[in-house]
Amino acid sequence: MTTDPKDAKVVDVHKLLLGGVAPRPIALVSTISSDGINNLSPFSFFNAFGANPPVVAFSPSRRGRDGSTKDTLHNLEATRECVVHAVSYDIVEQVSLASTEYPPEVDEFVKSGLSPLDSEFVRPKRVAESPFHMECKVVEIFPLGEKNGSGNLVICEVIKFHIAESVFTDGVINPNLINLVGRNSANYYTKAFDSAIFEIEKPIATLGIGIDQLPDHIKDSKTLTGNHLGKLGNIEALPSRDDVHSFVASLTDSNFEPNDYQKAFVQALNIADKAQRDSQIEQAAIKALEENDNKFAIYALISIIS
Repeated sequence: MTTDPKDAKVVDVHKLLLGGVAPRPIALVSTISSDGINNLSPFSFFNAFGANPPVVAFSPSRRGRDGSTKDTLHNLEATRECVVHAVSYDIVEQVSLASTEYPPEVDEFVKSGLSPLDSEFVRPKRVAESPFHMECKVVEIFPLGEKNGSGNLVICEVIKFHIAESVFTDGVINPNLINLVGRNSANYYTKAFDSAIFEIEKPIATLGIGIDQLPDHIKDSKTLTGNHLGKLGNIEALPSRDDVHSFVASLTDSNFEPNDYQKAFVQALNIADKAQRDSQIEQAAIKALEENDNKFAIYALISIIS
């Protein structure tokens, strides 16, 4: 499927963005009108854009049906202040309720049952139930169009963080403690914790050789995926043939107690049929990669031609 947004309906373009740019973090934005009326609304066109100074941005878009602007935007234009909150799974239904288009005189704190807290430096209230608050000053508001569905990019500088102590592990916010949710297409959300979480070590301490430098039989493998090759491309140097021979010898030493994938590799070495042997070695290497034992994996794979 290919689509030219200029030839498509706005509602269809919107659906594509929501489905393809996902999951998106949700900003629960608290503002206050010039008359002192609280407003609370979630926005998933949202992200962080720098740490010095800390900057976040979100977009209260024009309504798709008539191009009218929302209370949040009016309040931001009037007061230039807001509080941006993270949305945890515990409050996602209340946050969804706050997205209802109530009249301007209605306080969404009251409607959603979320508890207001006084902020330290801005007038808008904070949401007690959220584990992560950012008091913000508006830096700039950029209208991105004047048509139905056009965005309004609100750039904010964070002037104060308020974060629950309970979400930290060793000074780092733990995704399994903060329990954030993200937004997808239609009525779908994403849980950003538990089985959804995995780790990839950043390639900042080493200079990987890259996939292009891997031997052809590894690059051309029908079994190894792009993710497998990406891990292998992070190694700093390919082992020599002598290194591989020493590696194989160490695994077959009678005093060595192999783990499951090491045992599978040793067993594969005794298979007479080359195609079957190579396939079993690849499977052992894949198991090693799943355990983040990249060194074993590359040695095992190099052994195919050594």
